[in-house]
Amino acid sequence: MSEWQRVELHTHTWASPDSRLSLETIIRVNQERGIDALAVTDHNTMDGAFELAARAPFTVILGEEIKSTEGDIIGLFLSEPIPRDMSPAETVAAIKDQGGLVLVPHPFDRFRRSALGQEATDSIVSDIDIVEVFNGRTLRHRDNDWADAYARSHGCVRSVGSDSHLAVEIGRCWQLVRPWDGPDDFLEALRHAELHAELAPAWVHLGSSIHASLAKADKRIRNLVQR
Repeated sequence: MSEWQRVELHTHTWASPDSRLSLETIIRVNQERGIDALAVTDHNTMDGAFELAARAPFTVILGEEIKSTEGDIIGLFLSEPIPRDMSPAETVAAIKDQGGLVLVPHPFDRFRRSALGQEATDSIVSDIDIVEVFNGRTLRHRDNDWADAYARSHGCVRSVGSDSHLAVEIGRCWQLVRPWDGPDDFLEALRHAELHAELAPAWVHLGSSIHASLAKADKRIRNLVQR
């Protein structure tokens, strides 16, 4: 069992507009909390993933949380960014074209506008590899339970994710996974993983909102300076 790894599959860096987590903080806190491998899944960009992969002393899975026309879809084991605002089917196809895995995060979180929802999830279910059955930021337990029941009934591999935007969230949700070799083997390993999950405190949503507001203010200032 000592060869198995604690793997976190949903993390944000400074490259997401609602997070200001530095790479140094991410590396330090993950090491303190015993995370062995980390998927970086920033919103509509892979800048943070590429930078962390070049610097981290642990395994980094290159990913992206992509905003489709119906909600968020995560691609794992990507080689290049996927554009936002495509349909769910087009987003999934773009992930598969890179040999990546399709992970649907927080699919039924009723407090989250970015959740994919039942109808859109049903429309791509045959191409979904992984369903996030526990998201550390989901406020209603029954929304996580709904995702878990959905994954089980449709034969999807199950995962958990901290969805960390702040340091206090890092390492709260992880899967204990055997060593793997490539995306397909990782998917099979994840199918037999032990899942460990803990909710983040509810106030973390306020922290993300503040970071998003600061990012918008920074962008407005840059635009004014460039005129």
